[in-house]
Amino acid sequence: MTPLQVGLVADPAKPTQIARAFGDRYRPNREDRRDWDIEVVSEPFTVACEDVEAALSRLTDRAQERHWDVVVGLTELPLRGGDGRYLLVDTDPQQRTAVLSLPALGGLRMHKRSRHALRDVVSGMADPTSENGHRVPLPRRSGRWRLLLGMVLANRPWLLVPGLKTALVAALTTGAIATINSTVWLLAGSLSWWRLVIASIASIALVVGWLVIDGGLWDRPDDNSAQARERSRLYNTSTLVTLTAGVIICYIALYVLNLVWALFVLDPAIMGGYLRMSLGYGDLFVLSWFVASAATVGGALGSGLESDEAIRAAAYSKREEDRRNRLAREWN
Repeated sequence: MTPLQVGLVADPAKPTQIARAFGDRYRPNREDRRDWDIEVVSEPFTVACEDVEAALSRLTDRAQERHWDVVVGLTELPLRGGDGRYLLVDTDPQQRTAVLSLPALGGLRMHKRSRHALRDVVSGMADPTSENGHRVPLPRRSGRWRLLLGMVLANRPWLLVPGLKTALVAALTTGAIATINSTVWLLAGSLSWWRLVIASIASIALVVGWLVIDGGLWDRPDDNSAQARERSRLYNTSTLVTLTAGVIICYIALYVLNLVWALFVLDPAIMGGYLRMSLGYGDLFVLSWFVASAATVGGALGSGLESDEAIRAAAYSKREEDRRNRLAREWN
């Protein structure tokens, strides 16, 4: 029996990596009536402003061009059905075409979950008697949170750290100077713990807000429809959560580096004698906390944040803009 010709059309970046990993690791199961001959094509095939049917139609055209028996599109975009529910999978059983939304898998153990989902979808379309591979909606209550988690993890907020390298260098320089300043010691010692907490929250919020403004990352609806407004809310929420997580990582790194620097160069007894105060090594932790907040704002805003690819990737709206441009070039 000839192998089943399976086409995997994947959005660039992470979906393409997952599709290629699946093709490399595919092994036939006992339930598979035929072996699969898998071909991976990396290209954008959908944008969020379209309905799922448009993506399925585009995939069907690609399957006819390449003579595939089954085609599955892997996208990092959220899919929404006509009833308003978010989808994991949507299929056209007659054309044996399907779209799989990777963020709907939740973001955790992505490669394992995507392999299982792909096998189920392809097996379901290859076998007409199977119940696998039809439209799979996400739960109404938890589905949106699961999708949001998948979108945030797909953004990989830890990659914001190299994207903020200029701001981090400026913040480290600011912190190193502030650590040995007697006025900073007096200010840090005068603040209660709740004011330090507020200072931390405010500094992180200011940097996140400046990133959104400086990078033009806020998404606006294409029209006044409820679906467009919901999509913008989802995109903006994922952007804010991603940026906040990335800035918090930078803040913690800045605090640790400031603390190590303070422990290395400062003797609290000497500074205490100069300020006529009783100071100990425990005060260095408070000092580093205050300096981290001040340096985060001063270093970041003073240096001018660069809107490079790592920061742009935190916004689904920017990724969709790039996807639309590539889609217009490659499919027209």
